[in-house]
Amino acid sequence: MPMHRVASLADLRQDRGLQVEVGEKKIVLVRDGEAVRAYQGECPHAGAPLADGAVCNGHLICPWHKAEFAVHDGHLCEPPALNALTRYATQVIGDQIHVDDQPVQIEPEIHADDDRCFVIIGAGAAGTAAACALREKGFNGQLLLIDREEKPGYDRTALSKFVLAADMRPDETPPLREDSFYDDNHIERIQGEVMKLDVINKRVTLADGRRVAYDAALIATGGEPRALPLIGADLPQVLTLRCRDDAKKILAVAEPGRHALIVGDSFIGLEAASALRKHGVKVTVIARHEVPFVKQLGERIGKAIRALHEKNGVLFRTHVEVSRFEGDVDKGKKRLDVAVLSNGERMPVDLALIGIGVAPATQFIDGVELEEDGSLLVDAGMQAGKGLWAAGDIATFPVNDAPQRIEHWRLAQQQARVAASNMLGGDVHYCDVPYFWTYHFGKRLDCLGHAQDWDDIVYLGEPETFSFLALICKQGVVESVVGCDREREVALLAERMKQPLFRDEALMLIKQLSQ
Repeated sequence: MPMHRVASLADLRQDRGLQVEVGEKKIVLVRDGEAVRAYQGECPHAGAPLADGAVCNGHLICPWHKAEFAVHDGHLCEPPALNALTRYATQVIGDQIHVDDQPVQIEPEIHADDDRCFVIIGAGAAGTAAACALREKGFNGQLLLIDREEKPGYDRTALSKFVLAADMRPDETPPLREDSFYDDNHIERIQGEVMKLDVINKRVTLADGRRVAYDAALIATGGEPRALPLIGADLPQVLTLRCRDDAKKILAVAEPGRHALIVGDSFIGLEAASALRKHGVKVTVIARHEVPFVKQLGERIGKAIRALHEKNGVLFRTHVEVSRFEGDVDKGKKRLDVAVLSNGERMPVDLALIGIGVAPATQFIDGVELEEDGSLLVDAGMQAGKGLWAAGDIATFPVNDAPQRIEHWRLAQQQARVAASNMLGGDVHYCDVPYFWTYHFGKRLDCLGHAQDWDDIVYLGEPETFSFLALICKQGVVESVVGCDREREVALLAERMKQPLFRDEALMLIKQLSQ
């Protein structure tokens, strides 16, 4: 077994990994009690250097998107990664760490035959994560993944961040799984629109008349962008952003020098504003709030984000709404020309991008009562009814004993893995920490936790410089965290905040991590 001396024990800390190289391979070393473990050095999700993350509670946490892996054996604990880590054998001789240059070979498990049929409706973040988790956890029955899009699920978060900036073509958005994965794992992809889910009789009916009986079903259809019920909203250049085709339509209109009107100051709306400005498009935002994201991030951070947008040429219009859109016919085709505002102003625009939130895509469900907003109420195990689970934007679930519906990409994947465990007879409850990230003019903000209200915000660094960490607290307990350029600290807190974390302990942990 060819072993290579790569580091000494004194080089290795308890709270983070250490990157080493064996030939051309990047490998991360981590402490596991008195032992040393070695894994692939880059996160299988997006290639982040795992040594830049943190180790906490026996987990190695990715710095970029907060995927978590077990220090002991590298198995996947938290998405957005969908794979375990490749492991390398280690040996400690004296105080020197040696690593094998070939990965440990894992014998595939043999699972008993299973005559059940599980159906997943929706193949986005939650649906794909659930399909992966079911096979990972040993489900050996028939697994159907129903998707209305022709190609397998992909990373939709790239659309507003990078595709609209022309940094990435729509078809280059990273797939969640390569096509071969579905064949290799006997996951049957069915392209079609579900017209009815009969919960009582456990049957799915597709638009083309096909029917599928199931033993357990997971609904992961996400949300549909809300439209504006206005005159002219049907013009071809009044658009929303949900999928690759939407992005293609936006880019076909949003040529450099043209004027885009963004209706709504949501995260999607302002990410799109940032991307389109980078693409050379003039951008005006019709904002519902003087300061964006106050409810989620607090006033000071919201002001800093608005100032960043204004510095980069985004115009904000508040205390005004769009009343209607007007267009003309150019070469036989309808074309948007003007947005008429509630104050009577006529604003020439080439594109209107509507970003006012999403509505749960649940209209096909029969046999379960929906919430007022159209979502499905689930318990902490993500179960909505007999043989029925839900995950993602359509699920209202308990957070700190209060029902919430949270539209986060990673959260949808976390919920999907919980649902997958319980579809197989487990009793797993959601006890994770919501997380998302947002991207504006090259500044990435990590947002961790879910604070409904707070009485104190502790700032480490200055939000205005976009190098800071903010602890949003209530009665001395950290409810949420916002960070920019502080990825390691947020990675640590992503795991530590699964239990109540007091402000003073958080500050101590952060100080120790920076030493």
